[in-house]
Amino acid sequence: MSDSRQHDYRFTELDPDLLSTPFRIQTNWHVITGTVSSGKTNLIDHLADKGYQTVPETGRLCFEREIAKGRTADEIRENMAAIQIAIKDMQLEIEHGLRADDVVFLDGAVPGSLAWSRAYGLDPNEMLADCFHHRYASIFILDPLPFQENGARNGDAPIAGYLDKWLARDYSALGYSVVRVPVLPPEERLAFVLERLSEGGLI
Repeated sequence: MSDSRQHDYRFTELDPDLLSTPFRIQTNWHVITGTVSSGKTNLIDHLADKGYQTVPETGRLCFEREIAKGRTADEIRENMAAIQIAIKDMQLEIEHGLRADDVVFLDGAVPGSLAWSRAYGLDPNEMLADCFHHRYASIFILDPLPFQENGARNGDAPIAGYLDKWLARDYSALGYSVVRVPVLPPEERLAFVLERLSEGGLI
């Protein structure tokens, strides 16, 4: 077992020296993120219905890919640390395939892997460099809804509050002005996001 699995990284702050890394590419991408069961997918679906380009949650895609290989949910969850690395790598691959000038709404982004990595015993600073490939145009963090189980996130309810806290801290540490989206009916959350972006001249 590697040393990173033995050390408790749950409360590891991001390295200030690494945080001075310059971003490589400014994008027009907007990140919709939040803890488990916060309504991200619902909001992304509404944005897609409005004709916006969207990218689905990579964690769900990665989980479905492993299921397609014949693995069970329990087998996948036996090594959640490895899954977090796979999710981060898939997210990087997806983002590298996007056009920086296009307006895109992402259901989560690379920096979200920092919080998840801590939760499953990994040092977030080992993947921090990957957060500087692209700078996002805006970050929206959805306030959590009552927890609902799904195949990819079964058993994650106990860490929901932890993830909510660290997502906000990590994006702020990376220099983003995080916008909190309150618990509202789906159409009102959609209006909230679009109004904020319109006011800022971002869409």
